[in-house]
Amino acid sequence: MAWHVQMQLLKKTNMNLNEKILVIGASENIERYSNKAIHLFKKKQFNHIFAFGLKKGNVASIEIDTEWNYAPKSIDTISLYVGAANQAFYIDKILSLQPKRVIFNPGTENQDFEAQLIAQNTIAEEACTLVLLNLGIF
Repeated sequence: MAWHVQMQLLKKTNMNLNEKILVIGASENIERYSNKAIHLFKKKQFNHIFAFGLKKGNVASIEIDTEWNYAPKSIDTISLYVGAANQAFYIDKILSLQPKRVIFNPGTENQDFEAQLIAQNTIAEEACTLVLLNLGIF
């Protein structure tokens, strides 16, 4: 991550608890970082958390959707937990949502996809959701 981006993140002090968050790659497996992120969103009292995954389930009282039923501009931030090799299914779907920001968590970085997001004025951020939340700069 570029130094100027890190500095911008550090300047952000207030988290918007009404932000609509979609965690893609959600899993009931407590060892998965997507699971840890959903729990941390709940702990930090975010009001609108959605989860999408390959298997139905429940994480911290959030149902994991397995069917894509999200409307354009219905999500503010996407926290991505799907590696680049498995993102093809999601790229058009995410682009159609027109989110304000997509967080590429470690291991999900994808320069081509990030360029597509930036071209549509979506922030493509390579960062760790857990770190951002724990620092209070999400």
